Amino acid sequence: MASKQKSIKMFSSGPSASIAPWLGIAAIIVLIDQITKITINKLFTFGESLPVTSFFNLVLAYNKGAAFSFLASESGWQRYVFTGVAIGAVIFITYLLKRHAGQRLFCWALALILGGAVGNVIDRVLYGHVIDFLDFYVPNSSLPHWPAFNVADMAIVGGAILFVIDELRRVGK
Repeated sequence: MASKQKSIKMFSSGPSASIAPWLGIAAIIVLIDQITKITINKLFTFGESLPVTSFFNLVLAYNKGAAFSFLASESGWQRYVFTGVAIGAVIFITYLLKRHAGQRLFCWALALILGGAVGNVIDRVLYGHVIDFLDFYVPNSSLPHWPAFNVADMAIVGGAILFVIDELRRVGK
């Protein structure tokens, strides 16, 4: 009986809801992110590219900067700044998850962003850069390739989209 009450409490929408499911989602994102990055890092050499479709390649790229390689050409200080910012975000997101654990869409957004942030922080701490490997582009075009990205980046973008949807729903009420 106690375990049934505990599982109900984990998914309840009240203020005492548990953050465990949301941390579990974040952990799954980190796991998938790290497995894919380790696999690509072992199978490819830096800069190597494997065409998969007419608009998508697998490629091993290192990003020392932030999104879209922002500040990547700096001397190395950005590694510590971006790591610090991400750790601060992890702490703040954990606080928000605890405070709003019953708000499902909001917490999905937070969990995705948390998992993505942790995945990229692991790379910065271990390697000094983030491993990117997904390369999309417009075939037969003079347009440049979209900057390579990874599973953590997709989770962060997905979380941001869910934030917008959640806010639009909230405004609609």
